[in-house]
Amino acid sequence: MPSDNKINFGAVAIGRNEGERLRRCIKSLSSPTRVVYVDFGSTDGSAEWARGHGADVIELDPSLPFTAARARNVGFRRLRQVEPNLSYVQFVDGDCELIKAWPEHAISFLAAHPDVAAVCGRRRERFPERSIYNWLADQDWNGPLGEVRACGGDVMMRATALEAVGGYRDDVLAGEEAELCVRLRAAGWRIWRLKSDMTLHDIAMTRFSQWWRRIVRAGHGFAQGAYLHGASPERHRVWESVRAWLWGVLLPIVCLGIGIVFGPWGWAIWLIYPLQMLRQTVRNRGPFRERAVLALFQVLARFPEACGQIRFLYDLLLGRQVRLIEYK
Repeated sequence: MPSDNKINFGAVAIGRNEGERLRRCIKSLSSPTRVVYVDFGSTDGSAEWARGHGADVIELDPSLPFTAARARNVGFRRLRQVEPNLSYVQFVDGDCELIKAWPEHAISFLAAHPDVAAVCGRRRERFPERSIYNWLADQDWNGPLGEVRACGGDVMMRATALEAVGGYRDDVLAGEEAELCVRLRAAGWRIWRLKSDMTLHDIAMTRFSQWWRRIVRAGHGFAQGAYLHGASPERHRVWESVRAWLWGVLLPIVCLGIGIVFGPWGWAIWLIYPLQMLRQTVRNRGPFRERAVLALFQVLARFPEACGQIRFLYDLLLGRQVRLIEYK
């Protein structure tokens, strides 16, 4: 990595009880000038281990609601305090290992494109073969290349751009990266995804209940995103929210009503769900079996997404603060 870039590169990792995954993460962050690790209530010695291996560790106040957005903001502010002249910051989740060549690719791209605020690459699952849920996560990470509307949690950012828009919103429970990118693009910045591998992620998801809670969190994020930025022209997360309500709430009510009113023939209306799975199978890419499995979970996901939508509205109406939805 060119020396003039290296002195301006810091890293912020966040995590909770990641154990060996955090150890791989911290060890992979060998090139930044400084590494800040933000811990939120670990009981497995993560904070002590990170501190003993050179990271600047911040343990969040557990009396305040935790969000990944809040953790990243705290870490970024700490970086700016100790390295006020840094130009770039790499955010990484504590269950990810940074690919060695990634920082050079990312910083070179940002240096050559002064209107780009954030650049991400390919996040891959470390063990996609261990469970269907790991494989589904790996499919999620495989997004389009080039200019994109949003990045993920692992991203190299231009420090001045992040500071100019006020950082992440502390109160966004999920989808905080996409919400930030809405504000970055509104300010005239661009977001880019490169073909280069960026991180290895270990989601370690082996149970259906974990997958369900993860999608509930996503549904909550869609609802909050639409609440914050759903107006035209952005229409942020509006379609995802409408889709969740349609397939996860309204259609089941309609199908149940038709079945009760019209009897056996009426229950045939539920075939709309396998027909939607067939439609998704045709639209997906790859071998037939993979397309079919992906389609099954794409349709099934509408139900936990709807639960997340309902949870957001419930909290909003009661004026309650957001609460962490954990799936590990």
